[in-house]
Amino acid sequence: MAVRQFYEAAAYDPAWPASHWAGTTPLPGHPPLAGEARAGVAVIGAGYAGLNAALALAREHGADVAVLEAAQPGWGASGRNGGFCCLGGAKLDDAAIVARHGVQGARDWRGYQLRAIAHVAGLLEAEGIDARQGPPGEALLAHSPAAYAALQASAEAEAALHGTAPRLVAAGAMAEQGLAGPGFHGAALGAEGFALDPMRYVQGLARAAGAAGARIWGQSPVTRLEPVAGGWRLTTPGGSLIAARVLIAGNGYTPEDLQPWLAGRTLPVFSAILVTRPLTEAERAAQGFTSPLMSYDSRQLLHYFRHLPDGRFLFGMRGGLSARPRAEAETLARLRRHFEALFPAWRDAQTETSWSGLACLTGSLAPFVGPSPARPACSRPLAGMATALPPPRLAGPRRRGWSRGRRPPCPRF
Repeated sequence: MAVRQFYEAAAYDPAWPASHWAGTTPLPGHPPLAGEARAGVAVIGAGYAGLNAALALAREHGADVAVLEAAQPGWGASGRNGGFCCLGGAKLDDAAIVARHGVQGARDWRGYQLRAIAHVAGLLEAEGIDARQGPPGEALLAHSPAAYAALQASAEAEAALHGTAPRLVAAGAMAEQGLAGPGFHGAALGAEGFALDPMRYVQGLARAAGAAGARIWGQSPVTRLEPVAGGWRLTTPGGSLIAARVLIAGNGYTPEDLQPWLAGRTLPVFSAILVTRPLTEAERAAQGFTSPLMSYDSRQLLHYFRHLPDGRFLFGMRGGLSARPRAEAETLARLRRHFEALFPAWRDAQTETSWSGLACLTGSLAPFVGPSPARPACSRPLAGMATALPPPRLAGPRRRGWSRGRRPPCPRF
C-alpha cells in the first residue's frame, strides 16, 4: 500500500543524503522488520524524538519497545540539521505565548526548553557520545538597524518576563566580538545551548536505546496503521508489528494518510545547508567573523551558520518548494549566493558538501505532544509525556504563509 507524502518522491529517497555529517560519521545499518512481531510500544521514526522516547521507555519504565524507521536512524532531519542545540522549539515569540497561555505559561515553556538542552548535554556525557562541538551560547544577528532596535526592545521584555536577557552588542562593537559582516548591525548574545554533531548524537541515541533493550528496525516504512484487538497493527514492506500503543515521531517525514487525523495538520518545509572547505586563519581574519558561537540572523526566513571544529564553515537557510532535481539545484545555487553575500571574503572557499531536508511546522506554530484526537480512549499519553490540544488543520494545497516566524524549530534546520 503506497502512502501519500507532501512532496515528490525524491524528498523521501531512503538513500543517505550527501551531507557533511553522513560523510564523517560511521553509519551502522539496522535490518528491516521481517515477518510478524509484537511489542508493548511501537515507535514510528528513529530520530531524536523517537529514540529519546524509546530509550526512556525501555530504561526507565521497563517497556517492551520496537522502533520502525523508514530508512535508518538519523536519515531524516535529526541527521541533516545544523547542530544547534538551543532555545527555539516553537515559532512563537514570548508575547504570542503569553497571549495564548499567560505569563506562567511562557515561563513554563522557557523552563521546558532549558531542561531539554540540559537533557541533551546529560545524555552526551552519560552515554559517552562524542558529539559536542562548541562553547555554550548563540548569537542572534540584526540584519538591519531597525532589527537591532527590535532586539533591544525584545531584551527588555525578556528581562521583565524571565529575569534574564541576552547581552546586546552594538554595531560598532561587532568586530571585536568576531561577528563582523556587511549584513550585520548588532547582536544579542544568549548564554543557552551549544553546538553539536547531529549525526553523532542520533547514532549515539540509537546505540543507547538498543543497549537498553529497544529493538530498532531500519528500511521499514510503516505503510498502514490500523486498530486491531489488543492494540494496533503496523504494516511494513517486510512484515507487521502488533503493539498495544503507538508513538508517531516522524516529524516532517510522516505520511499524511497514516491516520486520517494527520492529514493537513503539519507543514513540512525544506531547509538547505552547505559546508565549505576548511578556512585558513588568514581567511577568517579577513572576513572578521571568527566567533565560535552558533549564529543566526533576524530575518523571518533566516540564515544560520557556525564554524566547525575542523575549520570548515556551515551555512544554512530556507530551502525550495520542490524536491525535483532542477529545483534542488536552484535551491543550492541560491544558498551559495546568500553565503557569498554575507561572507564576501570567503567567495573562494568552495562548497564541499550541500544538502537539504525537511523540518516541520504545525498550524499552531507550537510543538504537539499528546494523544491522537481520533482515538482518545485508546491513546492515553505515555508516562511522563505532556499533552496538548491537537494543532489546527492547515488550509490550502501548499499551505502558504506558514514558513514565516521569528525562530525555526530547533536544532536549526
